[in-house]
Amino acid sequence: MEESKSSQHVHYLLHKPLGYLSQFMSNAKHERNKKFLGALYEFPDGVMPIGRLDKNSEGLLLLTTDGFLSNTICSNHVEKEYYVQVDGAITDTAVEELQRSVTIGFKGIKYDTQPCKVFKLKHTPNFAERSKKIRDARHGPTSWISITLNEGKFKQVRKMTSAVGFPTLRLVRVRIGSIHLNRMAPGDVIKMDELKVD
Repeated sequence: MEESKSSQHVHYLLHKPLGYLSQFMSNAKHERNKKFLGALYEFPDGVMPIGRLDKNSEGLLLLTTDGFLSNTICSNHVEKEYYVQVDGAITDTAVEELQRSVTIGFKGIKYDTQPCKVFKLKHTPNFAERSKKIRDARHGPTSWISITLNEGKFKQVRKMTSAVGFPTLRLVRVRIGSIHLNRMAPGDVIKMDELKVD
């Protein structure tokens, strides 16, 4: 994939922490006391997040002043990979269902997800502890899986794991195209002069 043709644009990688909205402000009354991206870093005017992570999701978020690049990354041509902690010991059958397709609700309509890459992680990812604890082992086992999508419906990953009987407890986006979260800590920001996502 081609990088942005303009050298005038600036781009950022952000590890979005739990509890932040993927926007800079809101006029909605119920969101006035929410946490926004501007509290994490002094981004210049014109910067926009590329896609979104919901308030309870964490991980890699790209920001840019380049609308063309934003549209390209949001298209179905760029993979987004998530590490997902689910409630229970996920079965091979459930993983296969996720790989093939599951039916989820989207804006009141039933939607069949596209085939995607899903596999169990052999080891628990080494993420920083969440500010809000999920629960402990006394409540039963949990599993970590990787889900890689080319599409991105609203809360799609959460709806997918619930559809196969294993609700999402924690969701961290670890990759967008060829860009990885790597060792970025929650709240870390990296400025990039060029951004390639092929």
